[in-house]
Amino acid sequence: MRLSLIAALADNRVIGRGNALPWRLSADLKHFKALTLGKPVLMGRRTFESIGRPLPGRHNIVISRDPAFRVEGCTVVRSVQEALEAAAGSEEVMVIGGAQLYAQLLDRADRMYLTLVHAEVEGDAWFPEFDRSQWREVGRDDFCADQDNEYDYSFIVLDRRPAALE
Repeated sequence: MRLSLIAALADNRVIGRGNALPWRLSADLKHFKALTLGKPVLMGRRTFESIGRPLPGRHNIVISRDPAFRVEGCTVVRSVQEALEAAAGSEEVMVIGGAQLYAQLLDRADRMYLTLVHAEVEGDAWFPEFDRSQWREVGRDDFCADQDNEYDYSFIVLDRRPAALE
């Protein structure tokens, strides 16, 4: 099972502000849908609340420590391990946020699908720092801002490099 992180982040690593995206990029929303459709999506409770409903066409797995938290149309689990068990048998699991979940799973991820938003924006949630030398860029498409996309942006795909032989 491939564990993939998917995120949009600004040049200063901001991924959110006030539990929402701090930009308007309709191309990124379409890209996100195309990459996640038919796959399990793993998210924290606050990310789920920012979306407001289960994402259609995907197995929605929400991690919450609140034992009373229940959502129709979602599998609610208490830990990352339970979430991965709930997604067992899938070819690829997509971690869609938020910041705490990205930080917890970065070291276990095999791939990252990143939308680089070429701007410095204010925010209160950040994508974790990572060592770029541990990752190999296997795909990149660059785009300019237009009427539907507030900033220039790039879609990149990073695969984890195999560990060096000792």
